[in-house]
Amino acid sequence: MANTMIANLKEKTGKTLDQWIAIVKKTSAAKHGEIVRILKNDHGMTHGYANLVAHKTLKSDAGSVGETTDLISAQYAGDKANLKPIYDALIKAAQRCGEIEIAPKKAYVSLRRSKQFAIIQPSTRTRVDLGLNIKGEPAKGRLEKSGSFNAMVSHRVRLEKATDVDKDVKTWIRKAWSDA
Repeated sequence: MANTMIANLKEKTGKTLDQWIAIVKKTSAAKHGEIVRILKNDHGMTHGYANLVAHKTLKSDAGSVGETTDLISAQYAGDKANLKPIYDALIKAAQRCGEIEIAPKKAYVSLRRSKQFAIIQPSTRTRVDLGLNIKGEPAKGRLEKSGSFNAMVSHRVRLEKATDVDKDVKTWIRKAWSDA
């Protein structure tokens, strides 16, 4: 999908990917969110294209990192190694819904069906955050609004151990998958 977006970038935005990267590099933006905000606010770019340009500028997407780098292993290395069983439980729950695409980024993993329905991010040494796109679901209990966590999802669930991936979490994953 990224290759299609890159191919359509000039037609949709008037500039090629290389031109957009050059524009971003002339700014003081160093973080993904800053780049997205500048491209959307100052240049009228849609979120999807701004997100693509930000990833390509920072080389933080799977396609930019290269074949030899295992992004998931890097996310769960060192003091976050104890969080890998949570990731594994979430992937297993998502795969039970049906076909999914697992798209690792530098800091998180995106789960997609026809569009992104979830992200899995080892946010701290003791917690994995599950971001979900669930239409019309009120925040309640462990299912909280995403807030400043990530603008690409509507809800967040904080998980500290693999057993936190319980019936409720599996139900929310299935709902997000169904909505995608």
